[in-house]
Amino acid sequence: MPRYIFITGGVVSSLGKGLASAALGALLQARGYRVRLRKLDPYLNVDPGTMSPYQHGEVYVTDDGAETDLDLGHYERFTGVPAAQSDNITTGRIYQNIIDRERRGDYLGATVQVIPHVTDQIKEFVLSDAGDVDFVLCEVGGTVGDIEGLPFFESLRQLGQELGRDKALFLHVTLMPYIKAAGEMKTKPTQHSVKELLSIGIQPDILLCRCEVPISASDKRKIALFCNVPEGAVIEGRDAASLYDVPLEYHNQGLDREVLKRFRIEDAPEPDLSRWKNISETIHAPDGEVTIGIVGKYVSLLDAYKSLMEALAHGGIANNVKVRLKWLDSAQFEGGESLAPLEDVHAILVPGGFGERGAEGKIAAVKFARERNIPYFGICFGMQMAVIEAARNLAGIDGAGSTEFGKPDVPIVGLMTEWVRGNEVEQRSAGGDLGGTMRLGAYPAVLVQGSRVRDIYGADHIEERHRHRYEVNIAYREQLEAAGLKFSGLSPDGVLPEIVERTDHPWFIGVQFHPEYKSRPFDPHPLFASFIAAAIEQSRLV
Repeated sequence: MPRYIFITGGVVSSLGKGLASAALGALLQARGYRVRLRKLDPYLNVDPGTMSPYQHGEVYVTDDGAETDLDLGHYERFTGVPAAQSDNITTGRIYQNIIDRERRGDYLGATVQVIPHVTDQIKEFVLSDAGDVDFVLCEVGGTVGDIEGLPFFESLRQLGQELGRDKALFLHVTLMPYIKAAGEMKTKPTQHSVKELLSIGIQPDILLCRCEVPISASDKRKIALFCNVPEGAVIEGRDAASLYDVPLEYHNQGLDREVLKRFRIEDAPEPDLSRWKNISETIHAPDGEVTIGIVGKYVSLLDAYKSLMEALAHGGIANNVKVRLKWLDSAQFEGGESLAPLEDVHAILVPGGFGERGAEGKIAAVKFARERNIPYFGICFGMQMAVIEAARNLAGIDGAGSTEFGKPDVPIVGLMTEWVRGNEVEQRSAGGDLGGTMRLGAYPAVLVQGSRVRDIYGADHIEERHRHRYEVNIAYREQLEAAGLKFSGLSPDGVLPEIVERTDHPWFIGVQFHPEYKSRPFDPHPLFASFIAAAIEQSRLV
């Protein structure tokens, strides 16, 4: 049976529990252990799929089509372990399951209550489908004391009792602010957070204290005394220069050693951190710098593009350059506004998005990249805008547009209501629920021989993750290809366009899927590596 590490947080949100979980998973992996990471989200949505990016940030998609919290992206990037539907649960999904069971009569007339029915469902999720691993790291979203999180904390308290100290460990991430006016670090927020955790029956074993400056030995002793933990279990979690420095920083502070010590594992091998050291060295000593202009609609909350940002950084690692991102709201380019902000970038990327706002600005950015021979990468919505731009300005199809925005004269992009996945037909209706009705998860594609993407992937068949409702209409393929936009990747049945590219351009590719979901710092996605290489070439021309 695996050992379970429960990661909780206190004082404020955004302390980096997800990153801490991912980094600890990577450290345990580096010692030869097999890990699995999970996320418990207390909100009432069934999943984040219908939530605004401004509210929740990025929705991360797994191979099996789960729309999940962005922390699962951290888990995958740091450990390389594919996440699944069974690795993210919400209060909404828990209650939905319970109500469905109650309506069927599964509870045999019993009064359905938070304890034991809700807590039992949470425990069942935590313990299920763990696989053949040594450690399961389970993160609880939000902060201790949040009313919606209470059933989750109670479930973990019960699991701590049932599993015993040899199989369960509680890691609490908290805040130690530095008050500049007083010139000192404050331990009270950490003390109060632990007190709140104790009030619901959980004694933390390890404290990861997020801070901006080093924690003094006296402050560590003070925290250990008042929070009832060993002094060595007070771990400094200082801000790092790069995300990918975090495993090394936490190892230097003894986080993984303290975990093994708490589990009384004395024969653990020393970690092999060579690949993390190589990544860190590459990040901090690049050979140059390129600037990528990202023309999106959620640029006021960069967490909406978390995986994209990391995938571009991975492309930089692959080419040993620093990637500087220039964020541009696509709405600023609508109505004939100047495209001058794009003049100094070495490549342009239009990411995914939903809705009409900013669409014309994205089309203008596509045209700018095409006419100026600037490397262009369109992802999901960005591919659709590239197709519409080619239809309007090169193929002479007046009125070309997307049915996502209403009823265009020519629906170059439209709602797909039926498609094939494996041996099954999947369907959706225009008036159906929004949640979980997109084309979601991994789908195969066949690449055209002699195409740029075939050379980039080095393969004839690929499988990439999707998250979208609308598709490019294959009926316009002949007209678009005559205008220079080649359909270089298609679904196996040839019905769904997956990739388009231009052969008369230095680097111009649009993909219907989200390649950023599968990029890793130690295994950069080939499209991002190639895109950044093209940006480097562009930088030499300007």
